[in-house]
Amino acid sequence: MILIGIVLGIGGAWLIALGGSFYYLPSGIALILSGYLLARRRAEGAWLYSLLFLVTVVWAWWEVGTDGWALVPRTVGPAVLLVCVILLAPTLRAYRHAFELPATVAVGMLMLVATGYLMFASSNAAAAVSVPGMAAGSAMSDPSLLKSGADWPAYGGSYSARRYSPLDQINRKNVAQLTKAWVFHTGDLPSDETRNTYGAETTPLKIGNLLYVCTPKNILIAVEASTGKQRWRYDPRVPDAFIPYTAACRGVAYFAVPDADPAQLCATRVFEGTLDGRLVAVDAESGKPCLSFGYGGQVDTATGIGRHDPGMYSITSPPTIVRGVVVVGHQILDGQKRDAPSGVIQGYDAVSGKLRWAWDMARPDGAAPPALGETYSRGTPNMWTTASGDEQLGLVYLPLGVSAVDYWSGSRSEVEKQFATSLVAIDVTSGKPAWHFQTVHNDVWDYDLGSQATLADFPDKTGQSVPALVLPSKRGDIFVLDRRTGEPLVGVEERPVPQGGVEPKERAKTQPFSTYHTLRRPDLTERDMWGISPIDQLVCRIQFRRADYQGMFTPPSATRHWIEYPGYNGGSDWGGVALDPVRGILVANYNDMPNYNRLVPRDEANRRGWAPREQARGTIGGPEGAGDPQQGAPYAINVNAGWRLPFTGMLCKQPPYGGIRAIDLKSGKTLWDRPLGLARTNGPFGIPSMLPIRIGTPNNGGSVVTAGGLVFIAAATDNLIRAIDIRTGKTVWSDTLPAGGQATPMTYEADGRQYLVIMAGGHHFMETPIGDAVVAYALPQGPAATTRREAQ
Repeated sequence: MILIGIVLGIGGAWLIALGGSFYYLPSGIALILSGYLLARRRAEGAWLYSLLFLVTVVWAWWEVGTDGWALVPRTVGPAVLLVCVILLAPTLRAYRHAFELPATVAVGMLMLVATGYLMFASSNAAAAVSVPGMAAGSAMSDPSLLKSGADWPAYGGSYSARRYSPLDQINRKNVAQLTKAWVFHTGDLPSDETRNTYGAETTPLKIGNLLYVCTPKNILIAVEASTGKQRWRYDPRVPDAFIPYTAACRGVAYFAVPDADPAQLCATRVFEGTLDGRLVAVDAESGKPCLSFGYGGQVDTATGIGRHDPGMYSITSPPTIVRGVVVVGHQILDGQKRDAPSGVIQGYDAVSGKLRWAWDMARPDGAAPPALGETYSRGTPNMWTTASGDEQLGLVYLPLGVSAVDYWSGSRSEVEKQFATSLVAIDVTSGKPAWHFQTVHNDVWDYDLGSQATLADFPDKTGQSVPALVLPSKRGDIFVLDRRTGEPLVGVEERPVPQGGVEPKERAKTQPFSTYHTLRRPDLTERDMWGISPIDQLVCRIQFRRADYQGMFTPPSATRHWIEYPGYNGGSDWGGVALDPVRGILVANYNDMPNYNRLVPRDEANRRGWAPREQARGTIGGPEGAGDPQQGAPYAINVNAGWRLPFTGMLCKQPPYGGIRAIDLKSGKTLWDRPLGLARTNGPFGIPSMLPIRIGTPNNGGSVVTAGGLVFIAAATDNLIRAIDIRTGKTVWSDTLPAGGQATPMTYEADGRQYLVIMAGGHHFMETPIGDAVVAYALPQGPAATTRREAQ
């Protein structure tokens, strides 16, 4: 107690000097005095500590109310000390009357019980709501959606990216009976050298009687949809050296050649982008390469790119096919150097593999590869995630990232500033932009658009349906745009934002804010700091007070740390949102964590050995952004993703760290909101607590919604897949996966039976177990499946 008191006293004095809470200094002094008295076996020490505990509880309730998670660091550690004091009480001297010892124990126990009750009595269950409906014919403007149901023909269910299925054999009444139907192991597991890079992120496709799966190292596999038995396997043989930050393949694309003889090889074909930048086409029935596509069944998308060291230029997301054009973007490894490969977007003929166009934003008239000796524009914003498309309009919608070196903007061209962190609509016939909408001006927060835009029919003020896009963002705001023109259908306001930082003249005076809906929470305060004990929380409070934090869009700083909230993992990331177009409900899972960042001057970064990946970097490690060199800029960047504490590994912001929310599509109002993920696999020092407490963990991956009134999602770090009642937000079924479920599930029908499938591959960034299992669930064999097509 004396040692703890010394730490709290010194830290508390520092915190007061920084303008923070006055609690820690006097509590440290009281702990020192109480410990001294107890060491002398004086009963006054027990009474003093009991008084301190009572004051601590009152202070905690005053600061955070009955929020159980907020009370943990404020009261759990002191409660443990109180138990020790109670156990020690019989050995203390100076109890003059027989009732004093029992009274000491009784008072202490009463305070413990009251504190525990208040901590865990606050319910975080979602409230039941009455869900509005929409016209059943509202999806007719998207013919591709009518293909989903028995099949799951595209990464998002269709290129509208709704992640909705009209199947209802599995529903709220029977979902509790869901059991494993089959498990398929891909065999693609990491070596010791690549274990810290794997993260499958795969959503399979299902067409006919086959399921198409890609593995982290781009092995393509077809399995029978009803049994999980392998039909064929194709390995493009990607070397380990080409793994970027994460070995991931989010999915593949399927294409049926118009008017082709079904018996002809590659009449139907599966496309995959690889980590080494190839676009591969194989026959959907046999897995044999489509030799007439490109050169022997593949094209090298790096033609015209120039220097691209292994891992710098890769494809991790599925292509999008609109009007026979295969549209491909690339992941350019973040944070390495300003002279990074181009973010050019390419459109290839789905039959021949011929390059139809290439959109290089700095060469708007250059639809062909650059001449010999030239390259596409270096370092321009890229599309690492998945595009959506509208077959009728002939548009593909590209969620773009930031120019190379995310956290410094001094050398960006005007055209880069124009298109970065924007949704760009490209005419697939010409390869020219039709319109674009920017969500962040001159982004230096790595708020690149990671989510697919979801096509919706949005009711306007007159009640008529307008072809719309719902665009989620990492910063949390959800924008609703007319997908024909890019004009906002719900208000977007330009609001003043903080100024200053290392490039004050570069910072935009205002940023766009959606008035429709945001997943973002209120700005952080010192009271939001967390930890597992008062000492942890005190450290986080000191870090908070020492950092530069002016709220959303705090400019990057080199003189001290600065807080980015939300962090670069969202808000909404690559999992996107799901849309039930019949009930008119958006389902969005989200992250709620800050980053604790610092720009590192070039001389200091050089001394630390921070260099691009093709050079000797020394031992850096850590998540993305930790020790990234940003060569070609005056500063490197060091990101503490999630703002973790040293030693314990706990996060500085109090839970929840992630959640899932249902939103009324028409009004943008929240229907229900709840934390997503249990604390069972999380704990201090990386030790799983195994507690079935809903903490709301970080999550990666999306959800799927069905006509059966269910939301299926894994994504969280608790290794569970769950079904949530879309009306109430309550979990109605869950199962433990053999590895982390950082992927979006899908559902389909085969032989009259509805299946739910999830890739349990784990993820190094989310620190979940790595695996290779594709897991299928179904109801016990029974009546034939029924489907409800929303357009009927």
